[in-house]
Amino acid sequence: MHRRGGKRIRMDDPPPEYVNPMTPATPMTDYGGQSVHEPDVSNMNYSGFHAGAPVNSTTVDRMREEPDDPEDDTRSPSPAPTKRVTRSRGRGGDGGYVGRLAESPPPPPLRPRRGRGGRGRGRGRGGAPPPPAYSPPPVLLPGDDENSLYNLLRFNKTAINQVVDMWIEEYKSIKESALVQLMQFFINSSGCRGKVTLDMAQMDHTLIIKKMTQEFDEESGEYPLIMSGQTWKKFRANFCEFIQTLVKMCQYSIIYDQYLMDNIISLLTGLSDSQVRAFRHTATLAVMKLMTALVDVALLTSVNCDNCLRQYEAERLKARDKRASDRLEVLVAKRQELEENMEEIKNMLSYMFKSVFVHRYRDTLPDIRAITMSEIGIWMEKFPAQFLDDLYLKYIGWTLHDKVGEVRLRCLQALHPLYECEELKSKLELFTSKFKDRIVSMTLDKETEVAVHAVKLVIAILKMHPDVLTDKDCENVYELVYSSWRSVAAAAGEFLRWRLFRNDSPPPPSRSRRGKTRLPNTNLLRDLVQFFIESELHEHGAYLVDSLIESNPMMKDWECMTDLLLEEAGPGEEALDNRQESSLIELMVCCVRQASTGEPPVGRAPARKHHHTPPKDAKLVAEDRGKMTAHFMVTIPALLEKFSADPEKLTNLLSIPQYFDLELYTTQRQEGNLLLLLNKIRDIVSMHTEAEVIDTCGKTLEVLCSEQCAVYSRCNVSRATVTDMCVNRYKEAIDDYRSLIEGGETPDADEIFNVINSLRKVSIMYMCHNLNDTNIWDSLFEDLPKCLKSNETQMPTQALVFVVRSCFYSLLWSLHEAEERGVTGDGIAALRERLLAYVAHCKMIVADGVTLELREEAYVSLCDLLIFFAEHMASGEPTLRPLVLKADPELCDLLNAAVQEFVFSHQNYDGQDERRIEELHKRRNFLAGYCKLIIYNVAPIRRAVDVFKHYIKCYNDYGDIIKATLSKAREINKLNCALSMELAMQALFTEVRNKHADPARNLPELLELRELAKRFAMMFGLDALKNREALVALHRAGIAFAALEGPATVPAHPPPNILFLDALAEFCGKLLRLDKRQVLKFLDSRFPTQWVEEWAPLLSYRTMLLTDTPDERPPPARRHYARKNKVHAEEDDGEENADSDAEGG
Repeated sequence: MHRRGGKRIRMDDPPPEYVNPMTPATPMTDYGGQSVHEPDVSNMNYSGFHAGAPVNSTTVDRMREEPDDPEDDTRSPSPAPTKRVTRSRGRGGDGGYVGRLAESPPPPPLRPRRGRGGRGRGRGRGGAPPPPAYSPPPVLLPGDDENSLYNLLRFNKTAINQVVDMWIEEYKSIKESALVQLMQFFINSSGCRGKVTLDMAQMDHTLIIKKMTQEFDEESGEYPLIMSGQTWKKFRANFCEFIQTLVKMCQYSIIYDQYLMDNIISLLTGLSDSQVRAFRHTATLAVMKLMTALVDVALLTSVNCDNCLRQYEAERLKARDKRASDRLEVLVAKRQELEENMEEIKNMLSYMFKSVFVHRYRDTLPDIRAITMSEIGIWMEKFPAQFLDDLYLKYIGWTLHDKVGEVRLRCLQALHPLYECEELKSKLELFTSKFKDRIVSMTLDKETEVAVHAVKLVIAILKMHPDVLTDKDCENVYELVYSSWRSVAAAAGEFLRWRLFRNDSPPPPSRSRRGKTRLPNTNLLRDLVQFFIESELHEHGAYLVDSLIESNPMMKDWECMTDLLLEEAGPGEEALDNRQESSLIELMVCCVRQASTGEPPVGRAPARKHHHTPPKDAKLVAEDRGKMTAHFMVTIPALLEKFSADPEKLTNLLSIPQYFDLELYTTQRQEGNLLLLLNKIRDIVSMHTEAEVIDTCGKTLEVLCSEQCAVYSRCNVSRATVTDMCVNRYKEAIDDYRSLIEGGETPDADEIFNVINSLRKVSIMYMCHNLNDTNIWDSLFEDLPKCLKSNETQMPTQALVFVVRSCFYSLLWSLHEAEERGVTGDGIAALRERLLAYVAHCKMIVADGVTLELREEAYVSLCDLLIFFAEHMASGEPTLRPLVLKADPELCDLLNAAVQEFVFSHQNYDGQDERRIEELHKRRNFLAGYCKLIIYNVAPIRRAVDVFKHYIKCYNDYGDIIKATLSKAREINKLNCALSMELAMQALFTEVRNKHADPARNLPELLELRELAKRFAMMFGLDALKNREALVALHRAGIAFAALEGPATVPAHPPPNILFLDALAEFCGKLLRLDKRQVLKFLDSRFPTQWVEEWAPLLSYRTMLLTDTPDERPPPARRHYARKNKVHAEEDDGEENADSDAEGG
């Protein structure tokens, strides 16, 4: 039994039609009987419908006339456009409609039926086509009236207020003529060129719509609302503004004359029910904007009614001798008129909502669904007394499950302003309880913008209903601060601020041990550190900072952070433990980095390649950098002193000076603190042995020694002191070590450690600073032969790795000096001699190194040297030409063998995720080093054959690198790239042949080869003309390989490589017809014309060559708006439904 009235409605579940949205113009019945979404036409009328006017016939015609159908007994017709009867009849209830509507979510839609009564086919089926890349600007065609409402708005030559004024004057003179103009405007705005005449205006609107549908013969599928371009965008805005302006300027009389609104609402309701997408889309937008305009009128009428009531009460309360009885009568009459107008507007709104919104909110076209959700949100915000009710809210709740992101977004945008208004809290309680879980789950939406608005809506819910969100709901949003989408993370950071990091009622200020008052953000920073620790994503501190830094001032409270680290805990305070200190330092350094650079962390940078900080933001960044520098250049020495024994904390703290504004050291007279910093760096380098600490010291010194800064001279002296100290310790350690070896003694652990540690520091400092003036090349080069197995000594292999690395950096610094300052011929000759000697040793180390680590280091050095000393180096400086290092065949073979061993030899790291990830990262670097030789044209493309063959097998690990190499190789030389692809397939096929003497066609390895060929074919793109030569050469080479006779080939039997043609066939689709004939001729010259069953691959390949290319086939015929004969209509019913399903999906 249906429940009538009441607000306890079922809103839990989404309507199931979002799997298969409602087909337009198809009624939905409750499995036999009246549709729960349709008004009861016999009972439901809104006030003022007249039966007497000739243009307002109350006859209800069936909009889909067809021969008797057995289904007619079980389906109700879609609501036909009715006409107003009388104002008194309109006040007589809703026919039980609201009660049925409120009972439950709508039932699943019935299977779409074919359009009837001359409905067009084309655009009425399913979803909208993708928007065109370009739509031509509007032009005036022969027969068009340039003074029509449509053309006035389309060409935007007259102000909209003026257009409406002109139309109102026409309406006051001749109603019928003005109404025809308005009807013509809506028809033309749909893209239909049909003409509405005065005679047609006397017809029922159903017949008018049928006639316009028959004349809708547009072929392109475009209509004004979906056409692209600035002109059409302006027309859409003018269309909406015109409707709202028209209602606004007619609000005091015309809209109540029971003629204009009756006819317009009737026409638009019928158009909104059309299966022609253009009519349906345009009419739905018009009705929604009409309702929005009427809501504005209702609001103004409500205000006037309240004012009138207030004036009446004031007048009535006056003394009898001062009361004006005639004024009371006027106020009573005015109030009664306003109340009748208000009732009239509400009835119109109710009718349009039930006749249009209820059907179109789940239309197959996403744009229509989005329009309905946008407008209902406006109605609820402006007129909550009428629309902010669970009867209307449930439609938004159900549509939150829509499969199209834009529609879901409009739902969230509609809800957000409602939750920001505290007065509406009580009306949203039931909706919140029913749909809160869905809103929270939308924070993980695949559409970024939807997820952002979902998080913002959750924040609004948190503010309005703090107790509604559970801990689990909040945790789901917390995790989004680590999202790779910056907008989502920033929204989650805002949620975090409202949920955890609010300082509404700060506790009494505490003091440190020495009496310093703690700053207000102290407790918030403690909470932030605890949150970071509990999140267990400690390597992603930069992401957390980026999420919070814009919305939370504590992220730039440098004094509060350093006080927590430097000041000892006072009475009643809990001191930070080691883990909390490390986390706070890491977060502080991330804040320093982002505040001073304005750049988000890697992975959250803008998609634009050339991103520049706007001037306004650059000014803010400069201010933040200045404040940060002013604070830390005073406190950083003390921080380094306190944590000097902790390598992890030191590494983070030492990076802070890299972001300083160094000029402030002189302008603020802080040279003393600069000297303290430099002395601390020197002491740290001297005392510590960890590579990360030394590396950070080297980079910080490099930044401090910027030549354009005023502090350069002082910092340069300190740098020289540090580098000389490292070099001298190396010389001392290596001299002691060599002396022991020469004396036949065995170095102890301390002496070996001194050698390794000193070489580590030298290699790290060499990376950032030029140590060539210390003349240690000869000493380093002396140890290179010890890297070979044949010359194996007691020298620790770890030290030898640093030797190889140091020599490499020595050569790079020498090249830098030659390019920057110029070097004499003797200097170039000496550098060339060193380069060739080092390369020769590296070749031997790669081939016969003592350990794998040494071989890998030598391999990396060779790849990088080939790039640095390539041909391009001498293009602008001929004197450097003797230094050019060429990749000879022997060197290419060596590097190819190395990359096969280091990268593509699989090792098992089960149960060791961190080790596996580190190893994969290292292997990717090895592969990238080799592929750079191809990309920069240092090595010929064919040298990448053995890399290309692993494209499918290793796609997950290295697919992006190999694909980028293939793309660049095609840019360099299409022909060589194509032949290299063919050689890669040959190599893979040969491996299969070596593994299987007589492979079958369905062998997994051969299927992998075909997949490789398919991926290669996709690399050629769609322009077959540009790739003609390369593709023909690839086919000829492949045919020649397949036709090769084996050493023991039996006559009349296929050659052993015949199965290679299966893979080669994947490229046939890229050939032009003329080239196919050429390849076919070459194929026939290599293979016999008579085959047996074993020649099936050849037959398949020939068939592919005989097939026409897709671009030479005739294009498919376009669909037109046209009527079908009823005989054909019944035959094509199944096909039409299938089309609707496909397009609607």
